[in-house]
Amino acid sequence: MEYVQEGPYRFRIRREGDMRVPGVVFASAELMRDAEKSLEQVANVATLPGIVTASYAMPDVHWGYGFPIGGVAATAVDDGGVVSPGGVGFDISCGVRLLAADCDRRTLEPVLRSLMDGLGRAVPRGAGPGGLWRPGGHQLERILAGGSRYAVEEGHGEERDLWRCEDGGHVADADPGQVGARARERGTGQLGSLGSGNHFLEVQEVTEIYDERVAGAFGLAPGQVCVMIHCGSRGLGHQVCSDHVRAMDRAMARYGIAVPDRQLACTPVASPEGRAYLGAMAAAANYGRANRQLLAQAARRVLRREAGARLTLVYDVSHNLAKVETHTVDGEPRTLCVHRKGATRAFPPGHPELPEDLRAVGQPVLIPGTMGTASYVLTGVPGGDAFHSTCHGAGRVMSRHQAARTTGGPQVRARLEADGIAVRPASSRGLAEEAPEAYKDVTAVVEAGQGAGLCRKVARLVPVGVVKG
Repeated sequence: MEYVQEGPYRFRIRREGDMRVPGVVFASAELMRDAEKSLEQVANVATLPGIVTASYAMPDVHWGYGFPIGGVAATAVDDGGVVSPGGVGFDISCGVRLLAADCDRRTLEPVLRSLMDGLGRAVPRGAGPGGLWRPGGHQLERILAGGSRYAVEEGHGEERDLWRCEDGGHVADADPGQVGARARERGTGQLGSLGSGNHFLEVQEVTEIYDERVAGAFGLAPGQVCVMIHCGSRGLGHQVCSDHVRAMDRAMARYGIAVPDRQLACTPVASPEGRAYLGAMAAAANYGRANRQLLAQAARRVLRREAGARLTLVYDVSHNLAKVETHTVDGEPRTLCVHRKGATRAFPPGHPELPEDLRAVGQPVLIPGTMGTASYVLTGVPGGDAFHSTCHGAGRVMSRHQAARTTGGPQVRARLEADGIAVRPASSRGLAEEAPEAYKDVTAVVEAGQGAGLCRKVARLVPVGVVKG
């Protein structure tokens, strides 16, 4: 795939063939070398009907299903623009929740072992069923419609949790009726669980503040203990994606749509299939928000019992969603369906969708590192490109199979514990699959995002203990 460098952190894939727009990759020259394989997918996304401006890729871009992970694309709703489940992915509303404790690392040190043991017992994980809440039929319906809001109403949280969560804790246009029976069956047994793969609950310490004013507004200070939770909508979201990809694959011919990869199956946003998917996706997103809400409450209980500390929500944001938003295109406001897959919304200061207490400083952007490396808190910036989007993490450079062949779980655990990081894994193989060397350098990814003008650094956090999915 041919491309040209336009700036220190910006590369352009020339428009050719069926591409309707160019591709734009935000990366350093070094990160670009790791992105080579996924550039074909960036170009494929550029062929989608109704796509505007460019097919974007974030600094952590890597190969995915249909869209690359780290891909952003917006389609014009009023001009035949499509929605593609491959532009969201299987783990709908996978995202990150950050909570700040009212204690520092020194306070935690004497009880760290018992704290991590308690979190390891309290947090369900693994690929199968087993969650903190097994909702009945009417309760699942209300979770799909109400997300974190319903969970808080049922006693699983506090009102502030809703102020500091994307969309106020629930996506309003959810349509639970578009969530199939198999998805509901899978979701009933997994609410309040981490899952597997790269999902985790991590106890962290704030080691560096880059902007005191913004960090203060977020509720972060040097030395502070935080808890970061990374997970999504589990089997329910996966099934929703599978069901609607099949439906759209069957329907594309009726709309005269042809795509270079069947994993990009899509239909117009305004079509019955498009509306059905968006309604089901929003319901799965609400399930994902409720899932993180329950895990946050479990962490709160353990931290209060073991350390006498309280956790307050900093923010909760998803990085696998398609949302209808208004953005300026060629000087005119347009209604767009913005796909962010492995990419995080990064609204700037003054954006009307931000809560009042954050509007002056911008949206918190939560970037988890790999196991054993730093995580970052960023903020959105004025004029941010790619429809106010940025990276979502480090991005893989090895498949899970490659990583497991390269190292073993016991070796990874020994390395982490030698660095003072307490680890509570679900399995030894899972540790090997998620070894830090299987990922890009998260600091380089964040520097590229900031250098490209997508975001700005606020704080750096390092792991103290990890509960691994």
